[in-house]
Amino acid sequence: MSDFLTGLMRLRRGPWEMVATILIAVGVFMLMQPFVLWAFTYSFIVTLIGTVMFIIVSHFPE
Repeated sequence: MSDFLTGLMRLRRGPWEMVATILIAVGVFMLMQPFVLWAFTYSFIVTLIGTVMFIIVSHFPE
């Protein structure tokens, strides 16, 4: 856990790609669930933020 937080603070690719991937997965889950309207409403923006974030952090150093 401390390696993960250290990687986030030092702007390393691995931890930030994991965060971006989790955001994409949460956005897709929000899109597919039929129960909560606000989650469906914000699902596209969450998925978009995760995708753009993944593109940006893929340029971070290992």
